[in-house]
Amino acid sequence: MTFFRSLRRGARALVRGRDNDREIADEVQSFVDEAADEYERGGMSRAAAVRAATIDVGTRTAAREEIRSFGWEHRIETVFADLRYALRRLQRSPGFTLIAATTFALGIGAATAIFSAISPILIQPLPFPEASRVVTLDDRNAMGAPMPVTFGTFAEIRARARSFERLAVADAWRPSISGAGDPEQLRGQRVTADYFSVYKVSPAVGRAFSSEDEVPGGARVVVLSDALVQRRFAGRGVIGQTILLDGDPHTVVGIMPASFFNAIAPGIELWAPLRDRATGDFNTREWGHHYKMIGRVAPGVSVESASREILKLAGAGVADFPRPRWADFHGGLLVRPMQEDVTGPVRPSLLAIMGAVVLLLLIAAVNVTNLLLARGRQRRAELAMRAALGASRGRIVRQLLTESVVLAFLGGVCGLGLAHLGVDALIAASPAGLPRVDAIRIDARVFVFAMTLTALIGVVVGLAPSLGSARSSGADGLHHAGRSQIGGGARLRGALVVAEVSLAVVLLVSAGLLYRSVTRLMSVAPGFNPENVITLQVVSAANTFNSDTNRLRFFEQALSAVKQVPGVTTAAATSQLPLSGDIDGYGMEVQSIASTKGGAAGSAMRYAVSPEYFAAMGISLRAGRLIDVRDRPGAPKAIVINESLARRLFGTRNPIGERMHFGPELGNTQPWDYVVGVVGDVKHYSLAADAPDAFYIASGQWQWVDNVQTIVVRSANDPASLVPALKRAIWSVNANLPIQRVQTMDAFVSASAGSRRFVLLVIETFAVVAFVLAAIGLYGVIAGGVVERLREIGVRAAMGAAPSDIVLSVVGRAVALTGLGSLIGIPAALVATRLLQSMLFGVSRVDVVTYLGVISLLAIMAAFAAWAPARKAVGVDPTVALRAD
Repeated sequence: MTFFRSLRRGARALVRGRDNDREIADEVQSFVDEAADEYERGGMSRAAAVRAATIDVGTRTAAREEIRSFGWEHRIETVFADLRYALRRLQRSPGFTLIAATTFALGIGAATAIFSAISPILIQPLPFPEASRVVTLDDRNAMGAPMPVTFGTFAEIRARARSFERLAVADAWRPSISGAGDPEQLRGQRVTADYFSVYKVSPAVGRAFSSEDEVPGGARVVVLSDALVQRRFAGRGVIGQTILLDGDPHTVVGIMPASFFNAIAPGIELWAPLRDRATGDFNTREWGHHYKMIGRVAPGVSVESASREILKLAGAGVADFPRPRWADFHGGLLVRPMQEDVTGPVRPSLLAIMGAVVLLLLIAAVNVTNLLLARGRQRRAELAMRAALGASRGRIVRQLLTESVVLAFLGGVCGLGLAHLGVDALIAASPAGLPRVDAIRIDARVFVFAMTLTALIGVVVGLAPSLGSARSSGADGLHHAGRSQIGGGARLRGALVVAEVSLAVVLLVSAGLLYRSVTRLMSVAPGFNPENVITLQVVSAANTFNSDTNRLRFFEQALSAVKQVPGVTTAAATSQLPLSGDIDGYGMEVQSIASTKGGAAGSAMRYAVSPEYFAAMGISLRAGRLIDVRDRPGAPKAIVINESLARRLFGTRNPIGERMHFGPELGNTQPWDYVVGVVGDVKHYSLAADAPDAFYIASGQWQWVDNVQTIVVRSANDPASLVPALKRAIWSVNANLPIQRVQTMDAFVSASAGSRRFVLLVIETFAVVAFVLAAIGLYGVIAGGVVERLREIGVRAAMGAAPSDIVLSVVGRAVALTGLGSLIGIPAALVATRLLQSMLFGVSRVDVVTYLGVISLLAIMAAFAAWAPARKAVGVDPTVALRAD
């Protein structure tokens, strides 16, 4: 039969099943009639001939099934028959189905939710063309860690390097928009003309920047994000319109597509041309380390070869591009694929979470496998009967695997629902630095992953129970009813519980270590007192404040108004705030230390503050005096340094009276700044990082008055209740200024441990689920063991065994299984927790307290799991147990 005839015949058989059955019955009858005719021609009577022909054919049902089995459609019919039978069996056991499907749903749902986060962050390429060729380029600090480049470095690399198709830099820009709508400060970037070309993304409407836009004094133009257009301008056409940014008119020339992912600074709302130019004057802004450099390597050029070229250029400087000491990039630049730069900080956290979800999935699989093994023992009579009626071992295995897969898909469908909830929870709990949060969703890729995982786990989980049940479906299975047996099945279920406990140990230890780390981290002294402190960031950039004098006067008047608010104890202003993400550092030199000339003393964080800042923040004075009202513009510049800077520069020598220069003062003839005090160290980057060197100067004595400052308010009671009054006080001085980032210092301290809290929350949740599943699995095995040993227990009771002996035997098995699982799980935990090493703080991977706590918890679990089965064993009536066979 040709392929197409076979295909047509099979399709007809599937669509017209009853007609096909009649045709097969007619075919069998025709064969019987022909055979009978042949026997009759040989001399038999008609009745004898029909009898002989029927014997030749066998039972008509068997004959019809044999004919039906030759077609490809028979396999499809068998699959549907298996599915129907599996659904009927599961419907008859609602308790078993509910427990198994729920267990599957927990494992598959958790895995799907985590995959939805890992896929766009760690697996998928960044969403722009040829993303593998896009790189970031960073300078290196004294410790070898990456830091932004200077514009001078960028200008030299752009002119001399040949490994790049495009190069660009971006500088942070926080303009205030006014005009239609309420004034607000926006997140922006000033970028060079090739910035969007590096990404190979063009504006959806309008144009990108050109080299003419970079010319100093040119027209002010701006490109907006789609999100800003939708939010601020209601999606109306704004191309060619003029908007006011920092009081200056800017023409909108382009709108970026909604899908554009600004990888190095997500959330940016607008871009303007960068017009800085590198000069020989190293005290200008262009030589500060605050430019983020990106590039697209040329076709056929590897990242490694581009890095080698830059290293070669670094060692062969030219006169056209002078370099200061702090920007000589003598060790080359750190050239990394942008994917690595974006995802690197969160990779350890996500890998740890992925490992945890794999463990949870394995525990769920082991739990369901145990349930299927126990159910298989209950179905031995049924399977033995099917084997006696002619079902092959392969046919039985296929049927049981079908039931397992159907059960898995029921769990998988529920798991997708849980995954939707899990994704929402992940997004809500995600730390601020998690990239591509907006790409975390249940999409087609995640759906395919969930369904593939469901099918795979259904087959894997059902394989061992199916093979075991098929082997025990022989003739002896017909005599098993009522007979208690202990053998390989019980040993296998015990082994699975041991595996379940060992996997749970890994998750419990991981959760315990993270919990102790977060607890230790939150007990670290930040160097200030965050209690009852609220902060408000005020943006004063506008034509109204076009001079430092006006800007300083505004902040002084605003502070005066804030101090009048009832409940305010102290108020001050600062150019940057600890733990907030603000970063502003400058090089320095000491007059009395010749080796520090030209900024060779390294850099320190700059805080330009008002006099009451130290009181408002609760920063302690160690020596000398604090900034006070004497430190006004025109007076000798007073500097307060922190302990770490004093210790590094002056050792045990008293630093009071030392003269220093910072940042823009380096190499010029300005008067020296005098160190007047030393204060305690303050954690600036995070609670886990060492306190950086820092210096404090009065706002009016720095080279400029910062246009963005944070008002710090300490109150007697809950500071959050004062926010409306504080805003009114500031706006009473000028009602057109944006007030943003309103947050308590307690919130900043808590957010410092955000990534650790995120991982702890996820792993802690998985650990609790794993513990419950392990407890249920252990209970099931112990309870099942008591049922299987009823006759043995009855015999022992009849022979005078004490109830305590019976209890000890039941509890002993629970303790033995739990203890063996712990012995396996503890070494596994020591290996697995290497993934958590970078997230631990003040706690070792071999923390004894954590391991003892987990062991104690498992001991309690074993006692509870054995309690009910032990009571049942003690209550066994010997006469009833002996009659059970």
